[in-house]
Amino acid sequence: MAPPDGAIVLMDGKNMDAWHTLPHWQLLGDGSAQVVPTNLVSKEEFGDALIHVEFLIPFMPNASGQARGNSGVYVQGRYEVQVLDSFGDLPMDNLCGGIYKKAVPLVCASLPPLQWQTYDITFRAPRFDANGNKIQHAEITVVHNGITIHDNVILDGVTAGGVSAEEASVGVLMLQDHGDPVRFRNIWVKPLD
Repeated sequence: MAPPDGAIVLMDGKNMDAWHTLPHWQLLGDGSAQVVPTNLVSKEEFGDALIHVEFLIPFMPNASGQARGNSGVYVQGRYEVQVLDSFGDLPMDNLCGGIYKKAVPLVCASLPPLQWQTYDITFRAPRFDANGNKIQHAEITVVHNGITIHDNVILDGVTAGGVSAEEASVGVLMLQDHGDPVRFRNIWVKPLD
């Protein structure tokens, strides 16, 4: 999917300039980037946004459970949409598409490993009053491979493993390293503020 007008392209297959990278993260010959030992964090922060991410889960037939292509897309670096080989599984909050330990997907929309998949995420950041008190929770809608799996889900707090346990009105996009060679490509964010 081509980025819409006004989108900020974070990964286009040409360079990794939009990310705080360590030498481990590099572009592969097909323009995708593969997870290596460290999280990948965007340089720019975002509030309300439409986020597009494409990912490919490796085929790991000798692994099971959380060891089958585990990664995550952390919206604002705080709210994890799980990435995992969950093809054929029933939906759970810790499987592909789950908001980790917060929300179970409506359906499992996972494709088999070695096929490119998409997340299209509409995120509304939490709201705070003039004194910094949260007055409204974050909300998220996730479309996985063209199927709505979360529809305006209220997020009452962050998920574990992010950049901060504190909520904020803006934050980075983070791709999680969980030790498996998951690949990402064609990532863009369109601010909705």
